Amino acid sequence: MTKTFNLTKPGLFITATGTDVGKTTIACGIASLLKQSGLGVGVSKPIASGCRKEREGLVCPDAEALAHFADCRQPLEIINPIRYRQPVAPAVAGETEEPRLDMNLIADSFAKLEKTNDCLLVEGVGGLWVPLDSERPQWTVLDLIKAVGYPVLIVADAGLGTLNHTGMTVALLKNAGCRVAGIVLNRHEPDVNRADPSMEANRRWLGKMCKTEVLAVAPQCQDVRPAKGQIPEDIFEALAMVHWPDLLKQSRFKGKKK
Repeated sequence: MTKTFNLTKPGLFITATGTDVGKTTIACGIASLLKQSGLGVGVSKPIASGCRKEREGLVCPDAEALAHFADCRQPLEIINPIRYRQPVAPAVAGETEEPRLDMNLIADSFAKLEKTNDCLLVEGVGGLWVPLDSERPQWTVLDLIKAVGYPVLIVADAGLGTLNHTGMTVALLKNAGCRVAGIVLNRHEPDVNRADPSMEANRRWLGKMCKTEVLAVAPQCQDVRPAKGQIPEDIFEALAMVHWPDLLKQSRFKGKKK
């Protein structure tokens, strides 16, 4: 299997501290802001599970959402080349479903996305230790991140428990030699009478613990449905505090810089 990808455009790998943290919502918001800045934005969800069955085959709602907000015109099978129906870890689904994990198929999809775009956002699945390959159980999202080579943006929940989950995620990435671009805290509740008092301190303490910047804090909102094209304006406003094109310029990638 290919160990690394020969990517030539700047980009970002977006991961999370776990499942259902809002990684796709944040990725879609960033894609939209990059598009508004005038960049052609390629989006990739290389591997996905929990896809729905349609006449044409399996479809990943996350890939649909990314394509919509980035205005990425590539076919969904290029944006999301590896798809499984069962809502379990890809390696588990791969025990009974096709296709097996094929890095060459992912590399081909990256190459096609790079041809027509200025940058690339790659979204992972779940957290770092989600297994991806049924034939190599220890091959995880972290290994995919290393193969891609982009800086990593971590999406974390703003509430209780995030110091532990985010701290471990940052430590794993840094120990693996990956560059952490920053953290986005999601689902922050601004009410001073909130039931979770940890939200007030988590941003500050993550900076202390992890030596990693919290770039943005996205609020808890109703009707967040990126697969339906619905992301509240408050989330866009929070993410717009970061100038994402400048962050992409700091990307570490293997090709010749433009």
